[in-house]
Amino acid sequence: MKKLNLPSFQTNIRQQHGKTEIFDVFRKKFVVLTPEEWVRQHFALFMVNEKQFPRGLLALEYSFTLESRKKRVDILAFSPEGKPLLVVECKSPNVSINQKVFDQIARYNMAFKVDYLIVTNGLEHYACKLNYTTLTYSFIEEIPNFSDLIT
Repeated sequence: MKKLNLPSFQTNIRQQHGKTEIFDVFRKKFVVLTPEEWVRQHFALFMVNEKQFPRGLLALEYSFTLESRKKRVDILAFSPEGKPLLVVECKSPNVSINQKVFDQIARYNMAFKVDYLIVTNGLEHYACKLNYTTLTYSFIEEIPNFSDLIT
């Protein structure tokens, strides 16, 4: 797998039924190791190890319904009270981050109405803070720490 612009971590990778799988400590099971999954695992562990998000408050591949259609968000962070705080959309490292990706995460956020959106392909990371009063958003330089979201 491609080297990412994220800290590395100890992986548990195996071959099973002709497929490469990685152990997901969040879902507590092996999942197929795709380039997007590589990014998702790295970014989720970055959130835990570097940004102090409690592991138990992150959901990977979180299923939800939007306009009667089943969807999945890559990473959803919750508050200790169970309120959604932040949505992350992960793409494969060979996928460019463009307007289409931002449109996708904005659509998904209609279901959650969080204040922060993050888009990453493991090489580039973009974070936005939403303002629902003025119906605007602004890019922020740093991925927020968990403590910044719950104060």
